[in-house]
Amino acid sequence: MKKWIVKKCNKQLKNTISEKFSLPSVLSTLLVIRGITEDEEIGDFMEGEELRLDPFSFKDMDKAVERILFAVENSEKICIYGDFDVDGITSTALLYSYLSDIGADVMYYIPIRDEEGYGMNKNAVEKLYNRKVKLIVTVDNGIAAKDEIDYAESLGIDVVVTDHHMPQGEIPRACAVVNPHREDDHSSFKELCGVGVVFKLVCAIEGEYGDIDALLENYADLTALGTVADLMPLIGENRVLVKKGIRYINNRDRVGIAALIDNASLSGRTITAGHISYALGPRINAVGRLGPSKSSVELLLTEDEEYAAVIAEELSEDNVRRQTIEREILEDIDRMVKSDPRIVQNRVIVVAKEGWHKGVVGIVASRLKEIYLKPAIVISVDDDICRGSGRSVKGFELNRAVSACEEYLTQFGGHPMACGLSLKKERIPDFIEAINAYAKEVGIPEQFLELDCKLNPAGIDIDVVHTLSRLEPYGMGNPQPLFGLFSMTLRSITEVGAQGGHLRLVFSRDNTTVTTMKFSTHPEEFPFKVGDTVDLAVKLETNVYNDQEYINYRLIDIRFSDLDQDEYISSEEIFMSFCRGDEITAEQARSILPDRSEFALVYRYLRSNHGYRFSFDHLLYRMRSALSLGKLRVILECMNELSLIRIYEGLYDARIEMLEVEQKVNLDDSTIIRKLREVCA
Repeated sequence: MKKWIVKKCNKQLKNTISEKFSLPSVLSTLLVIRGITEDEEIGDFMEGEELRLDPFSFKDMDKAVERILFAVENSEKICIYGDFDVDGITSTALLYSYLSDIGADVMYYIPIRDEEGYGMNKNAVEKLYNRKVKLIVTVDNGIAAKDEIDYAESLGIDVVVTDHHMPQGEIPRACAVVNPHREDDHSSFKELCGVGVVFKLVCAIEGEYGDIDALLENYADLTALGTVADLMPLIGENRVLVKKGIRYINNRDRVGIAALIDNASLSGRTITAGHISYALGPRINAVGRLGPSKSSVELLLTEDEEYAAVIAEELSEDNVRRQTIEREILEDIDRMVKSDPRIVQNRVIVVAKEGWHKGVVGIVASRLKEIYLKPAIVISVDDDICRGSGRSVKGFELNRAVSACEEYLTQFGGHPMACGLSLKKERIPDFIEAINAYAKEVGIPEQFLELDCKLNPAGIDIDVVHTLSRLEPYGMGNPQPLFGLFSMTLRSITEVGAQGGHLRLVFSRDNTTVTTMKFSTHPEEFPFKVGDTVDLAVKLETNVYNDQEYINYRLIDIRFSDLDQDEYISSEEIFMSFCRGDEITAEQARSILPDRSEFALVYRYLRSNHGYRFSFDHLLYRMRSALSLGKLRVILECMNELSLIRIYEGLYDARIEMLEVEQKVNLDDSTIIRKLREVCA
């Protein structure tokens, strides 16, 4: 369960900003909540389109420019060494396109994920040496390639590194290392992704009198794709680059991106950062996850519409295949969790299995993180070296966590929210124990669903939604506003769709009605009933149907209005701590230790309802009892242990099945009850 909180807003400051800048109240509220309160900040955020970051403020930028221009002027073969994700692909396409335009002898190289892994490798360097390459320029990688760069230098190949990943130890001995996260880098904006750093490199090559507007017109679309897809915060320089880039994307100036838009059935729609995140980016990413990424670069470089359409179709097919593989891995994990719930009771979820596709495990880790609100690492097991990918939650720096476990790893890297690692098969149990010990020591902050503010549904109209669009582009660091509609009554549940499978939900408060959709859900899978009083977390958008514009309430979450979320969460955490073997106090143990009457109450309810199929917090709410959630969990665990019920608790649902009982059971035979009593004593 994710705790809902409503962000606090300084009303006096909101009113001052609203009056000073002639902004609607909802807009000034959102600016204050986002911490955008100074006059210059507000002006830049709302209207600013100027790039102010001096490219030569980056450490080694002058050296990088000098070496690249020397190679161009002397007709040395240059290789752009890229990466297989969207950031790496767009970085490669941007720099290749620019260097080609200024007359360089240039090629590019994208490593194959399954065969070569991330970043530079010596075999690739040797291939490039055989192709007479004299200069390698890395994009979106290279900061961790100390040995590979030394090897390149030994072959007479110079290397310029451009990267944005966190340095791990010593900086490579390259001709130049341009990375805003170097300790000795004094540039003022640190949140550029790989393609953002490449764009600044191109600006630096153009020099003081370069035509920045022309560079933006040519390359801002690529920069926007990489920045949004790599989940960089859309603030400062990134906001300007993405805002301009989306404008050029909507102009359909680049043949390959236009083909991708058409293939994603987005023709005729205004493309937003959201479309990049959920439609365009995944298609570009898919081919790199499943095989060579050359076609993705070719798509972004080609000017042949027919060829672009062919590649876009191939990428779409790869994306469908990637989704299928992802779903199959999640089904595997679902079965694993149902057979061993301890997997997800850990502070850091780590799952491993042979046969999982290495290119997809990162996406699966992201799904697990979203479901359980915990850091998650998914490992593809091999007889030799196993490879894994992890995703973290806010406030837990995953790169530091895996670094603390380096004795069990053969390789690792990443940043606070994501990591990649490799290790030997026999070290996986040790790694799981070590990273959870680290998480216990440093702690993982409680995760929240943060609502920007509550809204009265009676005050929402199409003009309010249009006003919100002035905050776009949305993304990391500038999320789409999330609003709370509280104390809404569920009036109707209607299954819709050609074959059903989606729900139209109608809610009301006073005399105002709100309609929203719950996709990929059948009525029997929806835990709420007509007449329930609920709170909704929604995003406000517009839709056009039959030439009529209307408000789309996109449902993000729903909960019972009178649910005591603090008590539920704290009580369940005591239960989880106990299950993990953590030390809990006698008082905490007593708070989740049930007596026989409470045990009987739950059993009678389950028997009269022939079991239950929704989450345990919903079960407790429906029972309308004074039990705590932790105590209910103990009762259910005890019943499961004594074969009164069978619990099936997976990634997406929980189901309790009643079992036939031939004789009375004794609570004293339950291990969980006995252990709790020992703590209470």
